[in-house]
Amino acid sequence: MSSDNESEAAGGPPEQLALIREVVAEAKAKHAAEEKAKPRTWRGAPLAEHLPVARIVVNKGVLHLDRLFEYAVPAHLAEEARPGVRVRVRFGAGKGRVRDGRREGGGLVDGYLVDRVARAEYQGPLAALAQVVSPEPVLTPGMLDLTRAVADRYAGSLADVLQLAIPPRHAKAEARTSPAPLPRPAAPEPGGWARYPAGPGFLRELATGANPRAVWTALPGPGWPEELARAMAATLASGRGALAVLPDGRSADRVDRALTDLLGPGLHVLLTAESGPEKRYAQWLAVHRGSVRAVIGTRAAMFAPVRDLGLVALWDDGDSSHSDDRAPFPHVREVLELRSMTEGCGFLLGGTGCTVEAAQLVETGWARPLIADRATVRSAAPRVRTVGDELLARDEAARAARLPSLAWETVREGLKTGPVLVQVPRRGYVPRLACERCRTPARCRHCSGPLQAPDERDLACGWCGRPEPSWHCEECGSFRLRASVVGARRTAEELGRAFPAVPVRTSGRDHVLERVPDQPALVVSTPGAEPVADGAGYAAALLLDGWAMLGFPDLRAGEEALRRWIGAASLVRGEGQVVIVAEPTLRPVQALVRWDPVGHALRELAERAELRFPPVSRMASVIGREEAVTAFLAAAALPADAEILGPVPVPGRRGEPSPGVRALVRVRPGSGAALASALKAAQAGRLARGVPAADAVRVRIDPLDIG
Repeated sequence: MSSDNESEAAGGPPEQLALIREVVAEAKAKHAAEEKAKPRTWRGAPLAEHLPVARIVVNKGVLHLDRLFEYAVPAHLAEEARPGVRVRVRFGAGKGRVRDGRREGGGLVDGYLVDRVARAEYQGPLAALAQVVSPEPVLTPGMLDLTRAVADRYAGSLADVLQLAIPPRHAKAEARTSPAPLPRPAAPEPGGWARYPAGPGFLRELATGANPRAVWTALPGPGWPEELARAMAATLASGRGALAVLPDGRSADRVDRALTDLLGPGLHVLLTAESGPEKRYAQWLAVHRGSVRAVIGTRAAMFAPVRDLGLVALWDDGDSSHSDDRAPFPHVREVLELRSMTEGCGFLLGGTGCTVEAAQLVETGWARPLIADRATVRSAAPRVRTVGDELLARDEAARAARLPSLAWETVREGLKTGPVLVQVPRRGYVPRLACERCRTPARCRHCSGPLQAPDERDLACGWCGRPEPSWHCEECGSFRLRASVVGARRTAEELGRAFPAVPVRTSGRDHVLERVPDQPALVVSTPGAEPVADGAGYAAALLLDGWAMLGFPDLRAGEEALRRWIGAASLVRGEGQVVIVAEPTLRPVQALVRWDPVGHALRELAERAELRFPPVSRMASVIGREEAVTAFLAAAALPADAEILGPVPVPGRRGEPSPGVRALVRVRPGSGAALASALKAAQAGRLARGVPAADAVRVRIDPLDIG
């Protein structure tokens, strides 16, 4: 090119230069796209010579796709495509998108490579593995077996369970090397376990490599985090791993501090929702790689890949947070029981209370009890006094200020030495019906479900929907019903006016306190949000509006009320006093006065066995439009002993429209697996046929709330 041409080009029109730049940019973008697409297509990509077929779990949570899919492994991915790694595949290309015997197209979806085989079971053309996202084998054979078992038990898909079990990838965390594992610690001293006759022996078994299974009814007071930490330390001393799952971050932090004080840092990790994505994935990888063998965490930690697992522990299994709110809704207790059996490790279920499921584990011999003798319980537990309707009717202070004189006196005396806890039921407790005279819950004569009167109309069963026009109490013969009293909205205000010189702190859904100082103060809290008091604990506690909790329309109302009461009373000093405003003749109130949660759970278990209630039976709920629910149950191949209760209308929540109706399916022990399989197959068939969204049904195995 001459100099004249060069100057002409340099001074040419700006549109021409812009056009040249655009053409060059398009060429570069096209070249980059082609290079990026090379590992995602069959074109020009030879097959791997060894084990050219990969079986993939595709991240599609729909039930009719709950199986492994086969893909061809290109030669350039043969080394990276190892079992357990994250991959991306093209999914959804039909048979019409086949070129030279090779399937192409479809959208890119994530998945996990399960294994590689020499020949495919599918005889048609295979699509190619598009990309190996990470070389880290996060899906181990043990994890696959566990998640598959959980999916089958809860009538869910493997992909959904894997999303709960394996956290999202974080590249920076994965690129870093995990620290080298620290040497095993020495076996700890019994410490607080010496207060339980079988406690030191339980620790010795863990420290020597045995796998004991126990249900632990913890003594009241602040000592349970240190005792749980000692059980984990004893397991680590045997060279094995330990896992403890707590209901919330506050209790997990307490156990975390206790284990750090006992063994120092570096031997365990804390897995909670409060950790950021990078930190959480780095901690999970440290466990997965064997750098750390002890995990303390909340619900998601139930799947933590602890190596050489020697102990799984769960605290307060009655807390609703232990049931996952994402499909297929697994419960931590059931998952840890499954891990204990399949991985051959110890099991510890602890709490200050005792659920019916925990009592069943002891009654069946699957686990042994870990309890203190009565003398130790009496010395550790505070004194509990009751205020019933008869006393309230005669109490002038109760009529004027809605708090009995005994409660005022207890608060006044307690404030002389420390903080006082006031537990008030949260808003939203809906009363169920009971006999006005003896307070026996009103139940259906046909299925023993709870009776209810929607909009103050005629009585009907909340389970099977049958009307009950002529109810009478079978205990005392009364024909009158009552609902529980829901009140105490002004509790904090009235206490503040009565004790103006004392600070009033509140703890609830919007703001939950973790701790309060050991100084005179009134702490008003909703159930489950009670902060821990520094020092020896609270000087006293008031448990108000007991009927609001006992009257909750659910099978577990009495059990849940006792669990909440004991949880709050356990924060009170042994020499302190607890006042509960509830009828003293009721079974849960008597269990609190005697501090006997185990006896209450055993009586509940015997009653449920007689009435065929869970956990003696297995149940599933099906919710949707009435026509859809009826058609779904008619198409399902239910076990021969299945009993369908309902359907009955389901009220909407917080102003939302009703989701439709609910039917309960009940089967006898031993038929739970068949029930889950039948419901899963029926749901998969509906989804495969493309059921409209309006006809969708929601299936849940072992629902927490059955009325």
